[in-house]
Amino acid sequence: MRELLKNYSNIILLLVGITTGSLIALVAPNMVSYLKPIGEIFLNLLFVAVIPLLFFAITSSIGSIQQSGHLGKIVGTMVVVFVVTICIAAVATIAGLWLFPVSAVSESNAVSTMLTDDSGESWEEKIVHFLSVGEFNELLSRQNILAFVLFSVLFGMAVRQSGEAGKPFLNILNAGNVVMQQFLALIMKAGPIGLGAYFAHQVHTLGPELFGFYAKPLGFYYIFGFIFFLTFFSLYAFIADGFRGIKLFWKNNITPSLTAIGSCSSLATMPANMAAARKIGIPDMIANVVIPLGNTLYKNGSAISSILKIYVAFAILGWDFFQLETLILAVGITVIVSMVAGGIPNGGFIGELLMISMYNIPNEAVPAVLIIGALVDPLATVLNATGDTVAAMLVAKFTKLKADATNIAE
Repeated sequence: MRELLKNYSNIILLLVGITTGSLIALVAPNMVSYLKPIGEIFLNLLFVAVIPLLFFAITSSIGSIQQSGHLGKIVGTMVVVFVVTICIAAVATIAGLWLFPVSAVSESNAVSTMLTDDSGESWEEKIVHFLSVGEFNELLSRQNILAFVLFSVLFGMAVRQSGEAGKPFLNILNAGNVVMQQFLALIMKAGPIGLGAYFAHQVHTLGPELFGFYAKPLGFYYIFGFIFFLTFFSLYAFIADGFRGIKLFWKNNITPSLTAIGSCSSLATMPANMAAARKIGIPDMIANVVIPLGNTLYKNGSAISSILKIYVAFAILGWDFFQLETLILAVGITVIVSMVAGGIPNGGFIGELLMISMYNIPNEAVPAVLIIGALVDPLATVLNATGDTVAAMLVAKFTKLKADATNIAE
């Protein structure tokens, strides 16, 4: 029990923070004006950390990839599997929200302050704006985050292609990545206080109706996520090896699933996934690449929550989510959140900041997506962690590489 409380301490503290903030807003509303700046300072710290955090995480990861033997084929197939299945998760979530919409908060002072897109840009111009900027210093603005991600990917590839000559610089990038992870960990220690303070402001502004609003998206996530877990993972296992694949996957996925629930950590689940992969019959050369990389780059649970949080933010602000341009961008953001922000500790928060920056969402909607992201974490961890094994099964299927049959547990 003590270990379980330790693993879920962040969620428990966050709940304590937002509960305390809510009580203050209801019992002592005159205190809210003093609490709001605390929440804004916390959010600003997160915003400032986004750019250096992404740069070091992306460039060091790409720069560290080594080519040998079948690795190029495995990595190429893995990327295709990751992107396609993450897009499937995103589109399925959009369909679920269309069929079972989450009600929005009614009109409020916060909604009246929302920002609108009056730039007059065409879709083609928006694509150019999203992917590139005219000056280097503009890359450092979180408003141009997608262009910065593309720059970081290319920079990491350049470091990787530099070979031995680039290794000293790669060491600097790796060190920078470690430092920024610790920096983010320090900021997130203030999460319960910062979000609790901002939540007090929201309760004071939006009223008790806010609580019902949070319950609905959380209910959607847990119901939809569980259905997705059973049906889509079974489908992927079937594609990999027919009904035999379904049997092997679920028989050997019990321990990883329980580990993910108990630890609330994809990293802690990785050893169980590696053991399951061997019993399923996934070749070591595939499991040793796909599962560790998938641990940081492949997040089905994050994909579902990304779409849900974009939908929630739009609902709060009264914006129309079901527009073609919005949906295409939402799927693109989801791929980035799942495959880039997933490799960062507390990356869900960074992913939410990416989404907020891309859509130019005002601060009124920020705490909502941060809080929802934290509260869906247990099921998201199960989907994120156990998805690595079924992805490795798909990679083994498409690369046609075989394992030693003596390891397979029928």
